[in-house]
Amino acid sequence: MKKHTSVLFICLGNICRSPTAEGVFREMSEQDSHPFTIDSAGTAAWHIGKAPDTRSQTVALKRGYNLSGLRARQVRVEDFKQFDYLLAMDANNLKDLRALAPKDFKGHLSLFTDFAATPYQGVEVPDPYYTDGDAGFHEVVDIIEAASRGLLEHIARQQR
Repeated sequence: MKKHTSVLFICLGNICRSPTAEGVFREMSEQDSHPFTIDSAGTAAWHIGKAPDTRSQTVALKRGYNLSGLRARQVRVEDFKQFDYLLAMDANNLKDLRALAPKDFKGHLSLFTDFAATPYQGVEVPDPYYTDGDAGFHEVVDIIEAASRGLLEHIARQQR
């Protein structure tokens, strides 16, 4: 029997990158028989309770991912007990998570793109919030799709 795996995606405000990662990974993981708990959060409290940015939702929907039911929340210390993987979108959020992590945290804490193949492996997922047009949001989905495929492959290897 496959072990249940829990994944939390984290960015700054939880309205662009991390909810997109949640939506993409949720959709991709439905093709897999592996049981998952998937969520997203922000390191900052600015947007708690708000839906993802409309530009994120629009681009995600064009690409086949529905983010409409998601709402922003802030990372909590309890998340380090509840999730196997806490995956940051950039180095600053990863630094904040490391500072918040309990000393006895035994899960996986890294950049989400550490699981992506070249050319996206280890790169930061850029924050598209202050960009004009849809191009930045499409780039975010491209990177997140690559990292999601890599994470699913990694988890499948861990189950063997």
